[in-house]
Amino acid sequence: MPDLTVLQDERLRRPAGIRSIRLGDTKVSYVPDGDVRLRPLELLQDTTDEVWAAYPEYLDATGHLVGSVGGLLVEHGDRALLIDAGFGPQRLEAPEGPLGVIHGGAFAQNLAALGRRPEDIEAVAFTHLHSDHLGWACEPVFAHAEYLVSEPEWDRRDLLEAQGMTAQAETLAPRVRTVTEGQEVFPGVHVRITPGHTVGHAEYVITGGGRRLIAFGDAVHSPIQIDHPDWSSAFDHDLTRTAEHRRRLVAELAEPGTIGFGVHFADVVFGQVRQGGDGPAWRPVDA
Repeated sequence: MPDLTVLQDERLRRPAGIRSIRLGDTKVSYVPDGDVRLRPLELLQDTTDEVWAAYPEYLDATGHLVGSVGGLLVEHGDRALLIDAGFGPQRLEAPEGPLGVIHGGAFAQNLAALGRRPEDIEAVAFTHLHSDHLGWACEPVFAHAEYLVSEPEWDRRDLLEAQGMTAQAETLAPRVRTVTEGQEVFPGVHVRITPGHTVGHAEYVITGGGRRLIAFGDAVHSPIQIDHPDWSSAFDHDLTRTAEHRRRLVAELAEPGTIGFGVHFADVVFGQVRQGGDGPAWRPVDA
């Protein structure tokens, strides 16, 4: 019998492939676009070399934290919603700071592997307006989709423009429909607005079959933060507010029948929180 700890350690060092779970009549699937390699000390600035020496399973052979880039496909009957749209057909390397390298490009082929075409997507719901979530929405890909953005996030799209993304904002604008707290945007999918990572960051709560899934966007970048919710990311707009929300989120993810989805996690994108036991609190869920 394989050693489950060894298998999980291997998954923490590789980006996620296609993974699907069912919530009653709703199917949710991670659609990979690419991956990201992050500098752990720069990303989680409350950590030290000693911390990472104690958690080598999270780092690849070059000492980078491994993450995934993609979106979440939500299917109900013949209808399809996408939450976030990957990084797009590009690659970016940074010589310093938390980001090492990020690339996309595989989204369409992985969507096809799940039996869907881009034109099947009726709406793309964004957790927030960062380039690694907007990617393919800025390409002429989703022919019929509305773009759903939380109202406070869209109200501050000047912050997007301040990051040199004026062209992306202009591309999105004609198709944007703003959404508000508690709104149902798709059967069984409700918005909740959780500022911190950005001014109007949104999570999506998907319910079905007696279970719920919380797609928490960038409220958590790595499963190591589930064990250490006070460790905020250097990418967070408001580090204190994000940490406060993350502590509440971790407690919520420990509730029965609750699954989390971490879009930037390594090959453990779906999981549940199991506190007080041996090993990490984040336990992968694969079905």
